[in-house]
Amino acid sequence: MDRWTEIELFVQVAETGSLTRAAEALELSNAAASRHLTALEARLGARLVERNTRRLFLTDTGQEFFHRAKAILAELKDAESAVNAAQLDPSGVLRITASLSFSLHHVAPILREYTARYPKVRVHVEAANRYFDIIDNNIDVAIRNREYEPDSNITIRRLAETRRILTASPRYLAQHGFPKTLDDLQRHHLLIYTHANNPQELRFTREGVSTTVAVQGLLDSNDGQILRAAALDGLGILVQPTYIVYDDIVAGRLVPLLDDWDLPRITVNLAYPSRKHLSAKVRTFIDFIAEYFERMDFERKWTARFSTY
Repeated sequence: MDRWTEIELFVQVAETGSLTRAAEALELSNAAASRHLTALEARLGARLVERNTRRLFLTDTGQEFFHRAKAILAELKDAESAVNAAQLDPSGVLRITASLSFSLHHVAPILREYTARYPKVRVHVEAANRYFDIIDNNIDVAIRNREYEPDSNITIRRLAETRRILTASPRYLAQHGFPKTLDDLQRHHLLIYTHANNPQELRFTREGVSTTVAVQGLLDSNDGQILRAAALDGLGILVQPTYIVYDDIVAGRLVPLLDDWDLPRITVNLAYPSRKHLSAKVRTFIDFIAEYFERMDFERKWTARFSTY
């Protein structure tokens, strides 16, 4: 048991950069924490941590041991969580990350049902329009649009495919008219998402014919919700995945445009650390959201073609 305490303490020291904070996290006195760290270094016969009056830092040997020790602790925690999984009693904090748009439209609406089913799970949603490193940031489940991960330790599970479409509000169209052809887009106000691939170009396909339209936005932003709000206010034509605007189209708040043309489609995927035993909280959430997507028939809705204007 002392060995596990020593390793847990060392990992906490490495992550917090403080022996005092590490001791508090493990509910140890500073003296006991210091003894554990000294005992670990003595047992290994190596200096893991250097200290001076201003800060604490890891030696090269300490860095190597930290990465291995952290992985070992993660496996131990997974093994413990697997017991909970077998009993269908997940607990702990579930850390999810997704874009702000996806979090608002498709994560927040399911949390009431999920937490009612699994009341011992507390959920943390990190809404961000960038891809966090899952391992380094201790993310349990990421919801992303890319189809592969550079880290082979990450598992990908497909949720649904979605089209990207052009929409505008009835107010905008009443003032500026409907674009009838792709060339007409040059005289319209575009709302551009800057995190898209080549945001200043739109690559359309129809019946095997492809064409690229250069666009210059009246407004561009790194957040889809800012652009959606601008579109609803009549500022311009929005270019976004259907999963963001589907409800607005059904409600008549936004009108699909030039929908006989296709833009490159996007796949919505789950990404999570590959481990032999998924923790109960991760496994239940993955299964829950996959079942929810199937029940809601999202892929059919998001890949459907709307009326052409």
